[in-house]
Amino acid sequence: MANSCHICGLGSYVPDKILTNHDLEKLVDTSDEWILSRTGIRQRHILESGANASDAAMEAAHAALADAGVSPEELTHIFVATCSPDYFCPSTACLVAGRLGLSAKGDGQGAHVMCMDFNAACSGFLYGLELARSVLALRPDGVVLLIGAEALSRRIDFSDRSTCILFGDGAGAVVLRGSSAGSLWGVQDCSCCSDGSLHNLIVMGGGSAMEVKKGDMLPDDFFLTMQGREVFRHAVRSMAAESRAMLERHGMTVDDIDLFIAHQANLRIIEAVGSRLGIDESKVFVNVQDYANTSAATLPLALDDARTQGRLKPGMKVLLSTFGGGITWGAALLA
Repeated sequence: MANSCHICGLGSYVPDKILTNHDLEKLVDTSDEWILSRTGIRQRHILESGANASDAAMEAAHAALADAGVSPEELTHIFVATCSPDYFCPSTACLVAGRLGLSAKGDGQGAHVMCMDFNAACSGFLYGLELARSVLALRPDGVVLLIGAEALSRRIDFSDRSTCILFGDGAGAVVLRGSSAGSLWGVQDCSCCSDGSLHNLIVMGGGSAMEVKKGDMLPDDFFLTMQGREVFRHAVRSMAAESRAMLERHGMTVDDIDLFIAHQANLRIIEAVGSRLGIDESKVFVNVQDYANTSAATLPLALDDARTQGRLKPGMKVLLSTFGGGITWGAALLA
């Protein structure tokens, strides 16, 4: 079947404020050497007070639309992958649409764009690619804006050194079309997986399971918690297996891949997955040292960063791999 989903624009955004490992030494019992040796992270970007996930999403959206040469009025769908939205309701996607000027004209007409948030945690971008593939298969004339945006610093306990060192804020976006005209890469294939029996490995509360009433103190389970060793084990195994399956499905090996971009959560995970796949280190893109784990934003941010650095060019064969809360994981092939 002919490929019906093409990336025709990329954009990303990270806040100006930087929190280094040395800054964290003043907050918790940790050190730059301890963080760097265990995660590969040197710094992370943090939203200023008053700026939210939707603000990061807007910056990435503007950049992606400009890169694609697409006006907001051409969009048919806006999807935002996030586990740290501004609100449970309204959706961040609706906020983005409103700020892009996609409003009705008083008679209920003129704003025919579908807006939706979804939460697959760190796997959100690949889940979004699969959503976009489905939409564009049914509606070849569609134009999809897919954004991964996170404000995870708002849900991190900065007295917990096991989690506060790992995460940052940011956003990445792509514009997707059914037509190959102006295509940077076609989305050749995408696979998304989950295992809900392991839901307790990564948890961030705040939903209806948190029984609070007005005046209550904020409970500890409002903040993100993670079983680090178990996450590491499952992440390496799942990402490597699904990446290998993706290549085998297309009769390819790692030698056919120009660039491998894994979810930027932890350098040790990326190295372990690369080692299991047997892929040359020169083909593995890493920027976790500069941004830390930005959850659903890591893959689109890495794509844009790799292109800016000259590591990624249109038409290259790119293998993407991810893992996140839920638990969720997946792989995608771009070419």
